Amino acid sequence: MMRVFLSQDAASLALGAGRIGHMLSDEATRRGIVLDLVRTGSRGLFWLEPLVEIETPEGRIAYGPLSPADIPSLFEAGFLQGAPHARRIGRMEEHSYLARQRRLTFARCGIVDPLSLQDYRAHDGFKALECALRLAPAAVVDEVRESGLRGRGGAGFPTAIKWDTVLHRDAGQKYVVCNADEGDSGTFADRMLMEGDPFCLIEGMLIAGLAVGATKGFIYIRSEYLHAFRVMSRAIEIATEAGYLGPSVLGSGRSFELETRLGAGAYICGEETSLLESLEGKRGVVRAKPPVPAIEGLFGKPTVVNNALSFAVIPWILAHGAKAYADYGMGRSRGTMPVQLAGNVRQGGLIELGFGVTLRELVYDFGGGTMTGRSVKAVQVGGPLGAYFPESMLDLPFDYETLAAAKGMLGHGGIVVFDDTVDLAQQARFAFEFCAAESCGKCTPCRIGAVRGVEVLDRIIAGVERERNFALLDDLCQLMTDASLCAMGGLTPVPVRSGLAHFPDDFDKAPPLRAAAE
Repeated sequence: MMRVFLSQDAASLALGAGRIGHMLSDEATRRGIVLDLVRTGSRGLFWLEPLVEIETPEGRIAYGPLSPADIPSLFEAGFLQGAPHARRIGRMEEHSYLARQRRLTFARCGIVDPLSLQDYRAHDGFKALECALRLAPAAVVDEVRESGLRGRGGAGFPTAIKWDTVLHRDAGQKYVVCNADEGDSGTFADRMLMEGDPFCLIEGMLIAGLAVGATKGFIYIRSEYLHAFRVMSRAIEIATEAGYLGPSVLGSGRSFELETRLGAGAYICGEETSLLESLEGKRGVVRAKPPVPAIEGLFGKPTVVNNALSFAVIPWILAHGAKAYADYGMGRSRGTMPVQLAGNVRQGGLIELGFGVTLRELVYDFGGGTMTGRSVKAVQVGGPLGAYFPESMLDLPFDYETLAAAKGMLGHGGIVVFDDTVDLAQQARFAFEFCAAESCGKCTPCRIGAVRGVEVLDRIIAGVERERNFALLDDLCQLMTDASLCAMGGLTPVPVRSGLAHFPDDFDKAPPLRAAAE
């Protein structure tokens, strides 16, 4: 029986992987060949999808990107034996896009059957959990502290501080909550992980629960991620049946249960307190802080809230040691960061590297420049509330402190590329428009400021009283930054100000007009 590996990741399916799978099976049946078609997650090289890999004595040999027209010729060429073909890539581990990476969090994605405990254990799965069960809770937190791990969801807050705070709270009930409400433009790492390696996230949350004394966990998943929701829900059932979750984790007498929850499509629920409100069955509205969730979180109990990528790297840290993880990166940005490259780029996908790689390396060496072949004008780093950087600034290292010093942010690791046809005045307007649509409405600076921002930029773009409106825009941005209740309103000025700073000509295209009232 020939083993064939094909991704069932949502992006792969969107590119035709489902149809390719059916055609491979049908063609094999027609030729009297028995295939063992294993549906994996994606390796994250989306310009090569749909991609199949064949198990051979020399290793797994890949072919892609495939179209339906390629299927007969693949069989004729003998691709099941790894034979030459126009679509033959070879061993994926040797592909330059992957060979240059340092995949710690995503080591298993695209390799294992996501719902096979046997596959997961064969690739070092649950070794870290066994280690955590042998350690005192405080020792686990210390290991996370020494690794230098910071929140991968965007804020970059030291993970161990949250865990230590919850550990030392005296409460009968504590919770662990995974924020998988991945709403930033150009980001897909959480989805890829949940669809391609769900047990990794389960193991990370289990370790967190054991470390802080929590017995219940929730994974809050973005409403659009139905594939991820189904995979995670089934993985939890499998882990529970196998004794990894439940009243006695691996017979230790220590309890931890886990559930999935599907969001309702609100971007603001990516903010941790809005997420907790939604989990409690309420409208997703930001809470005032203090108290922080580590003190009074879900249902008023101490709660660890971390992003999916933060939890998912915990097993690697426990299995290999804090120092091994901290050896990657630079300065206060330790470890690796899964970077998601999207937009107008030739080779979009997932890249996991230690902090310090430059934006230029990511956009050109990995991304291959723009899809259109035109020059790069701007890259937006950190989602829809991140800064726009011009091509001249692409030598910036990709780490928390450097991007913050450049008046930007790392965020969830998304990079969206734009060519020289983009209008940054319109992009700045979109930032306000996006905030107006997605604001929870609780605080006035965000709720009203975003609407006023659209109006002011419309006047600037039309050439109406530019000097006066630029001054008003600056005052509005300062107000939203200083007075908004959360980062939704507080960060909206970031893309606006970066557009003004780096692309001033885009705001001065229309001829000046007198005010309509004059």
